[in-house]
Amino acid sequence: MDKMSVLDFFPEMGHFAHKGLFAGLERPWDVLAKINGYISEFVGGEAETARPEGLELQAFGADWILYCTAPVVLEKNFSNRLMRVFIGAGTKIEPSAIIKGPALIGGGCEIRQGAYLRGGVLAGDGCTLGHTTEIKNSILMNHSEAGHFNYIGDSVIGSYVNLGAGTKLANLKFRTAEEKKKGSFPEITFVHDGEKVRSGVAKFGTILGDYCEVGCNAVCSPASLLYSDCKVYPNFTVRSGVYKKGSFLRP
Repeated sequence: MDKMSVLDFFPEMGHFAHKGLFAGLERPWDVLAKINGYISEFVGGEAETARPEGLELQAFGADWILYCTAPVVLEKNFSNRLMRVFIGAGTKIEPSAIIKGPALIGGGCEIRQGAYLRGGVLAGDGCTLGHTTEIKNSILMNHSEAGHFNYIGDSVIGSYVNLGAGTKLANLKFRTAEEKKKGSFPEITFVHDGEKVRSGVAKFGTILGDYCEVGCNAVCSPASLLYSDCKVYPNFTVRSGVYKKGSFLRP
């Protein structure tokens, strides 16, 4: 089986402020286990700043959330160590957006109405985290857009990627009744070059290389790996596996 070069997925990696996260990785999804620790360390090194008007800190059981009650445009970086949240200057946050830490959002982003950042979200500069879009334990590099009704779980999205409205990046395999009763999750596997690849994790969404385009209401199955510049037809389901650079996935 050929090795998967992280840089072949992400030729724009050199412009991503957090490229050090990927150093030494042979498999691009191995970065997922590093996200929370990286964000916590990053926020811990930043100076605490005042919470802007319009962002409320609310108790949520034993945790805390940031809830946006009025439009916010950050004139400077916002950093909160309790929440383990950093949001860069120039980012706009619309009312009813919810942010759970840890979260690290770059500058000049849009966090739109109803967005749900469910923890472990790392976004580069100029990203759109859209209306009723849910994101957890995932990376979006620079200038990528998930504008409307998206689900992004345990995934890595490169730079200049667009997810059409309703795109879902599934991260969990079907489970048997017995697995559900036990609360167990099977390891996600996929086939590459005729060989079975064990991911080593039970939750693994999609790797979308730089410049990829995903049409409206498409679904990427767990362990879908698309090299740079791929295009996915609207309403299409991408099967688990690896797709070469420039692939056009359609019925």
